[in-house]
Amino acid sequence: MKVVFGNNEKLWNDAVSVRRAVFVEEQHVPEEEEIDEFENEATHFVLYDGEKAVGAGRLRTIDGIGKIERICVLPDYRNRGAGRLIMESIEQFARENGIAKTKLNAQTHAERFYQKLGYETVSDIFMDAGIPHVTMIKQLL
Repeated sequence: MKVVFGNNEKLWNDAVSVRRAVFVEEQHVPEEEEIDEFENEATHFVLYDGEKAVGAGRLRTIDGIGKIERICVLPDYRNRGAGRLIMESIEQFARENGIAKTKLNAQTHAERFYQKLGYETVSDIFMDAGIPHVTMIKQLL
């Protein structure tokens, strides 16, 4: 499996296909909330198994902090290191671009996953798209 990143149309379409499967179909997030006004300013990351897109995420920079968003993996690829590959690629890209700190809003069921990657919870639980989340941060540099 390999992660490809950028912001071209094919990559975005592949990322959105995974995001629709996970967030819209599986978790019932309204599509108008999932696909937002920040798509064009984000760098998209897609995990491929051969030619098949199986995971995705995106990164935006807000006030010098890397905001990691939309991390998702298709069900058949979970618990196989796919999420870690995506996160490592995003963090490496961030470091190479001088981003010293990253932030993300994690669904609470994924909080331990991010903690294992070095993220620290810095908020109380809040609701986003009807799903409980916490904000987490990590110093990269």
